[in-house]
Amino acid sequence: MSKRKETSTNSLNKAILSSFCGVVHALDLIGGRWKLLILYKLGTNRKRFSELRDQLPNISERMLTLQLKELQRDHLIKRTVYAEVPARVEYELTDTGMALSPIWQDLEKWGEAHRKTFGAAAATAQPDRLNAV
Repeated sequence: MSKRKETSTNSLNKAILSSFCGVVHALDLIGGRWKLLILYKLGTNRKRFSELRDQLPNISERMLTLQLKELQRDHLIKRTVYAEVPARVEYELTDTGMALSPIWQDLEKWGEAHRKTFGAAAATAQPDRLNAV
């Protein structure tokens, strides 16, 4: 993942919107394809890296590592390293991450209802294009 320059218009807009609106700040923390799913999988109990990888379809080890580091940086998960051979590392939700549990449960209910009403293809469907002549 490449880093955006801190002085870019995109970065400046993101900082302004994040300080202006709590929803934008929250979405910055949990947005993207994997973060909310990782939090959801950790919601029941702590897990090792390999357990998370096995429960997340098609995520690469690199992407999982990056997402876990960002979630840890944002104080949503906690990483515990045990002094064992071989080393054992476990991830679990922090209290801040656990506070999101009712939100993702509501999102799951909403998503299921939407899928039943509009079908799974609705999320990826392209809008009809108008013929511009």
